Amino acid sequence: MTSTDNFSTRVEALKRAIAKADNIIIGAGSGLSTAAGLDYAGEDFRREFAPWIERYGFTDLYTSSFYPFETKEEYWAYWAKHIWFCRYRSGAMPLYRQLRQLFPDAFVVTTNVDAQFELAGFPMDNIFATQGDYSLFQPATGTPKLTVSNHGWVMRVLPLIKECRIPTEMLPTMPDGSEAAMNLRVDDTFVEDFRWQRQARRYTDFVQQASQGNLLLLEFGIGYNTPGIIRFPFEQMAQKFPHTSLVRFNRDDPSPFIENLPRFTVFTEDISKVLGQL
Repeated sequence: MTSTDNFSTRVEALKRAIAKADNIIIGAGSGLSTAAGLDYAGEDFRREFAPWIERYGFTDLYTSSFYPFETKEEYWAYWAKHIWFCRYRSGAMPLYRQLRQLFPDAFVVTTNVDAQFELAGFPMDNIFATQGDYSLFQPATGTPKLTVSNHGWVMRVLPLIKECRIPTEMLPTMPDGSEAAMNLRVDDTFVEDFRWQRQARRYTDFVQQASQGNLLLLEFGIGYNTPGIIRFPFEQMAQKFPHTSLVRFNRDDPSPFIENLPRFTVFTEDISKVLGQL
């Protein structure tokens, strides 16, 4: 059903798909966190990053991630604040808690790195975060394949930031003393550690098992930045598996790449509005 079909008709189709589903997979992209209220350019950003906005001219938290800082002390002062803002500042947003309440047994595959599904209470074994996690450091070289929590470092460093810099002695390192980096997929040094590998296998196994029954794919806020991870595979599953339905929540890019996709419903309305009908 396209976004031009009657809203209540599409909601009823969604309800029937949920009731019939033996298994549910949630696929989530940045649009879901935006809908949840994690605004990378709003009032909270302008307040918390005022020194960086004044000094560097930052306009939002996404483009500022690529700023060519002249020193590591500046780079890591910014990233300490960035990590705190996106990962440790607050708990789960209400929209993610709503998803947890509605779909407690769903398997989650996400390109988001803000751990909102984990914070909302989804079981860790049912979450595959393909692109990393704000809460993890990895070796800058990409080896060994190890990640460590950065929570303690962030909390120690934040009070020490002066003029958008941290003390040199506070630059982050791995347990062996080597240089640390964010565990975010930006190049081929991204570390897929033992847990990443385990969750990748769990997701593959879940899809294989779930494809034998009535499978419901719920896709939230995934555009065309990395469509090959979730968006295109979801469409392929909906086409290939005879008892699989795909429901897409996407305001800007609702149309499927595969023409005449069977068992496909789309919502361009506010996600909370739709979930509120359930």
